[in-house]
Amino acid sequence: GVCYPPVTRRIDLALPALQPGAPGQPPAQPQPKSGIPASPAGDEALSEQDRIASTISGGNLWVIIPTFFGLGLLLSLTPCVFPMIPILSGIIAGHGTQISAGKGFTLSMVYVQAMALTYTAVGIATGLSGANLQAAFQDPWILSAFALVFVLLALSMFGFYDLQLPSRWQSKLTEVSNRQQGGSLIGVAVMGLLSALIVGPCVAPPLFGALIYIGQTGDALLGGIALYALSMGMGAPLLLIGTSAGRLLPRAGAWMDTIKAVFGVALLAVSIIMLERILPPALAMTLWGVLLISSAIYLGALQPLPVEASGWDRLWKGVGVVLLVYGSLMLVGAAAGGRDTIQPLRGILLGAGATGAPAETGHLTFRRIKSVQDLEDELATASAAGKPLMLDFYADWCVSCKEMERYTFSDPGVIAALADFVLLQADVTANDETDQALMQGHFGLPGPPAIIFYGADGTERRNLRVVGFMDADAFQRQIGRVRP
Repeated sequence: GVCYPPVTRRIDLALPALQPGAPGQPPAQPQPKSGIPASPAGDEALSEQDRIASTISGGNLWVIIPTFFGLGLLLSLTPCVFPMIPILSGIIAGHGTQISAGKGFTLSMVYVQAMALTYTAVGIATGLSGANLQAAFQDPWILSAFALVFVLLALSMFGFYDLQLPSRWQSKLTEVSNRQQGGSLIGVAVMGLLSALIVGPCVAPPLFGALIYIGQTGDALLGGIALYALSMGMGAPLLLIGTSAGRLLPRAGAWMDTIKAVFGVALLAVSIIMLERILPPALAMTLWGVLLISSAIYLGALQPLPVEASGWDRLWKGVGVVLLVYGSLMLVGAAAGGRDTIQPLRGILLGAGATGAPAETGHLTFRRIKSVQDLEDELATASAAGKPLMLDFYADWCVSCKEMERYTFSDPGVIAALADFVLLQADVTANDETDQALMQGHFGLPGPPAIIFYGADGTERRNLRVVGFMDADAFQRQIGRVRP
């Protein structure tokens, strides 16, 4: 009845080397090039990211490049890439009457190439060293400074001032051929670099699969090719948007000012998206409400329409009224303690009054852990009680983490499936040494979101790891696989 602490001893044995074909030598087992353990159960016994890493280990470029380009196209539909659309569109709109389809394609290509090369370089560095450079750029001061840049760019779109070099510098650069084109391309490249580091720090199975391959094999070339193809897939829609904007934007007149104002609002939205990672939900909802109401007033939501108003005027007024109503709901939700920007009144209208309904809908309750020792203690307790365990890696700056909380962890089916699980959450927002020791040192994860499952026996179900966003139905099926 006495529990003794485990003791580990290491003994070094000097054994004679076996020659090939020597008696008693077991037959050699083929090992994958990537170092990913082969499983007799087939691909179903590997996690999604491990299967993606196995794709790279094949070494066939004709398979790697189109596969990762296609995965990049799928990632371009995620919220991590959406903020890059108004950034690039704002850059193109800022060129005013000088923009053309060819110029729009050139600016888009420079932006996408800078983004892709940055993703590739940072991904290789992450795979080789285990240090996530993108996570370091999620510091509140850095995010605030970058958001301020977008606010300043937005104000220039509204015509408050013109962003240009000092006259003394302009006179010196006048003698350089293609001064404006060269300067603009450099600025666009810098914006693409910063966007890759700050706007899109999400970790998804394709990215993690490439990082697994690089980390286990040290093959930066093949892993880098996969990351570059992935990044170009993510940037392909940006190329289409940039080129079409160059073709569709008006050349001059009042329409140009209207288009620039629209992109100015979009840049303000990007700044709020970044600040959402570090601001309290109520304050973020307030900023969204103010932006929507201000845009509604600009669209004439509070102004009466003349009798001779055109159909377009009536359409814009209708859009303005919708924005006005939704922005007002945002402010009401923020004042009442709401947290969901998609459904600002969620959990507020259901009070504990006559209906007897709960104040909020169901949600999962996690116990926070910080270190490897915390995890081991909780694992020991859960194993002794015969309960499975789920560990969620979360960060305030992780967009996909908040998606999981909003759409997956709030689902009644998921909540019921996890009823007898021990639920842990590691908040790695600070990304300090303790966080890195748990996330990267212990699990080899480049960053959140990631979910780890343990069976009732205290053994990790590695093939069931979830990296990136997963919808409620798929996640519920994943939970069902945890039990033997």
